[in-house]
Amino acid sequence: MHVAILTGGGDCPGLNAVIRAVTLALLQQGDRVTGIERGFLGLIERRARPLDHAAVAGILAEGGTILGTHNKADPFHYFGAAGADVSAQVMAYAGELGLDALVAIGGDGTMSIAHRIGQLGLPVVGVPKTIDNDIAHNDRSFGFDSAVAVVAEALDRLATTARSHGRVMIAETMGRYAGWIALEGGLAGGADVILLPEQPFSVDAVAARCRANEQGGGCTLICIAEGAAAAGGSLTVQQTIADSPDPIRLGGVGHWLQQQLQPRVASEVRTTLLGHVQRGGTPTPFDRVLATRFGVAAAQLVKEGRFGRMVALQGSECTSVPIADVAGRNRLVPPDHELWRVARAVGVSMGEA
Repeated sequence: MHVAILTGGGDCPGLNAVIRAVTLALLQQGDRVTGIERGFLGLIERRARPLDHAAVAGILAEGGTILGTHNKADPFHYFGAAGADVSAQVMAYAGELGLDALVAIGGDGTMSIAHRIGQLGLPVVGVPKTIDNDIAHNDRSFGFDSAVAVVAEALDRLATTARSHGRVMIAETMGRYAGWIALEGGLAGGADVILLPEQPFSVDAVAARCRANEQGGGCTLICIAEGAAAAGGSLTVQQTIADSPDPIRLGGVGHWLQQQLQPRVASEVRTTLLGHVQRGGTPTPFDRVLATRFGVAAAQLVKEGRFGRMVALQGSECTSVPIADVAGRNRLVPPDHELWRVARAVGVSMGEA
């Protein structure tokens, strides 16, 4: 078979590990492998290159993606053609390449596009990728563990300067509308307050926790997800990009919270926006192994002809689910999740009034 691989949406640690695993596993099966450059943009702009053993040698620990990616190249609403549907030319190019299947590595947006491409006749297998860990029917996405490690290290570093000055230090994480990064990163970094999109928070409750810490001569560490909002308030939107499949760019809620807290507490309040450092760098060993498992599982689905499915981790088992069940859906932190209870049990404030 002739199988293409692409990486769509945002970059994250572990993408190269998946590319390597899919390529090596397919080559072991006797298949031919082609890399599509810059996600679906490569199918639109006709940019592809062969992948062999040499092409994927030494990339297991590299961050980013050797194929490049793009988070706005939707063939069904292409920004380069005033929003036109260019899916027909994508399918024509796939035909010219002689593709028998496509392995699409990406988040919910990529899965939505892949599902539609599959409906047009190009067999597709999906691999879930997101630091946000918010893909439906999948317990853990590669890249997430690496992002959590960055948040935990940042909180460790912020804690030392917070203690030195008796400050309130706010760290704002990524995650879009899901609080997984802030929840696990905040727990791992010993945050006093963790604020998630799934639970509107009370500024007064957060301020009360800060004042209680002040009375004990301590500092306060706050880990807040970019999609968190105060009760009765709205999301903090950094910018809106009209020609993007995900037009709303969240960000800035940490600085907003700083402005609200400063008049309410005696301590100096500072904010650090972690931003894209959560996406960069080498993947953790956990993510390297998970990405390799996902890549091998994707190649197996191709071998078995089980198309229209996405690899998924459920519990400790690597399985697969229909891409149609994933496309356009998000996996949020459920209110009865164990980590909510763990956080409260060790005295973490979740900002509840």
